[in-house]
Amino acid sequence: MTDYLIVLNKDEDTVSFVDEPNRKVVKTISVGRSPHEVSVTPDGVKAYISCAGANTVEVFDMKKLERITIIKHDEFRFPHESAVLPDGSKVVLASTYANKVFIIDVQKDEVEKVIEAKRMSHMTALMPDGSKAYISNIGSNSVSILDTKSFEWITHIPVGRSPEGIAISPDGKWLYCANQDDDLVYVIETSNNALYARISTDRVPIRVTFSRDGKYAFIPNREGNTLSIVTVENHREIKRIPVGVWPGGTVFNAKGNLAYVANNKTNDISVIDIKTLKVIDTIDVGIHPDGLAFCPVKG
Repeated sequence: MTDYLIVLNKDEDTVSFVDEPNRKVVKTISVGRSPHEVSVTPDGVKAYISCAGANTVEVFDMKKLERITIIKHDEFRFPHESAVLPDGSKVVLASTYANKVFIIDVQKDEVEKVIEAKRMSHMTALMPDGSKAYISNIGSNSVSILDTKSFEWITHIPVGRSPEGIAISPDGKWLYCANQDDDLVYVIETSNNALYARISTDRVPIRVTFSRDGKYAFIPNREGNTLSIVTVENHREIKRIPVGVWPGGTVFNAKGNLAYVANNKTNDISVIDIKTLKVIDTIDVGIHPDGLAFCPVKG
């Protein structure tokens, strides 16, 4: 068995599976129109691919690299980022133009609950223990916090203009929110949901991903064609490195020694060494790669 990097190629409607140790595409499969984001169950068995243009979620068997089923719902409108709870029981999915969040039962692969959300609910992040889900709302300049037991909203936090990328630090202390229209990342202290700091970035910060050890936050800047590297200890940008054109999806491998950044307009993935904080390789993939996930296949 091997570890896979899952790459969604938005403009050719495919998913590519990259053999991560060898950095080679081993399989590419057609999916529904405009696949945007992908999440993986904690056991590495299933992957959930949001096909925003088709208003579907496709479920893949990660051992066989085959489609299991396609989840449909009458209220799906541009289903976007999802996250699987740590116990593997539920998927929390934000649907952008539905202004709703959907809860999917992993065992049945069916929508079991629909929750009214703020305008243009888009990206999803989880507390490490899975107790809360955080949803960025592009259209209401806010981040919403959902209790994942009661599936009731806890609160809604005002942030900057057009928030998109969000992530929770591995220790659960910090929420980073990338506000793409003001070129700022807001740092929110999760203990009180208050703004702690603002980090200036390059043009249009679009995603946020924390390193496995929680030392760094990687922030791709779409219009700057750069990656901002922030030290979480003091919430400061320490380096800005060039990557491909229109960087987007960013993910770390299981060992935490490498990061991957999808470059939408150069149709490749930048490979970044965490020790040197330099690009050491690129992987050619499909047309307009964006959504990424890492899947350590087990057993």
